[in-house]
Amino acid sequence: MAKTAELKGGSYTLSSLHLADSGLDQAISFLKDKVEQAPAFFAHAPLVIDISKTSQELDFGQLRQGILDAGMIPVGISGCKPSHLQAQAKSAGFAIMNAARQAKASSPVMEPTKVIRSPVRSGQQIYAKNCDLVVLNHVSAGAEIIADGCIHIYGCLRGRAIAGASGETNAQIFCHNLQSELISIAGNYWLSDKIQESHWGSSVVISLIDNNLNIAHLAV
Repeated sequence: MAKTAELKGGSYTLSSLHLADSGLDQAISFLKDKVEQAPAFFAHAPLVIDISKTSQELDFGQLRQGILDAGMIPVGISGCKPSHLQAQAKSAGFAIMNAARQAKASSPVMEPTKVIRSPVRSGQQIYAKNCDLVVLNHVSAGAEIIADGCIHIYGCLRGRAIAGASGETNAQIFCHNLQSELISIAGNYWLSDKIQESHWGSSVVISLIDNNLNIAHLAV
């Protein structure tokens, strides 16, 4: 007997746009810039909009259309408590998202470190599931390396490096030569324009401190 469709709960990592009172036009312009800078990472990515810090009325229809025009997929609104705002958001096609309590998940069984010896070329994606990733070569622009644990790059990092992909906030990125398009730990990411000039081209270690990315020179 053929199985019918099933409806199950699941947890996924989503990007979140935190709106301030600077206006929708500025927020949409900000999104467009990010999609243009890293289309492989942001284009068609689902997006949740947190409005908990806005004090003004929002045009949810304009917000939804602006996100679509920017190239992302609007999923839902979080931080929306007043019932009349929830009704407006639903009417514009948004889901109302409630932050879930952090469930105490069982720690995944870590596997041996994945080691890549050859260059990681543009268009390649390497994922080290439940383990650290070591790259003994260069990572080209347009390439993407992902690990649930830490990432070590002994060459030049010009592509994207995403550590702690499953939410591990203690994950770190160690890099011999930082020239990255994007760095990310546990869903917190920076594009190249946020990397300080003093760290560009240097040996660095990237970590997450108080939910913010931090780059420090790698002292030997």
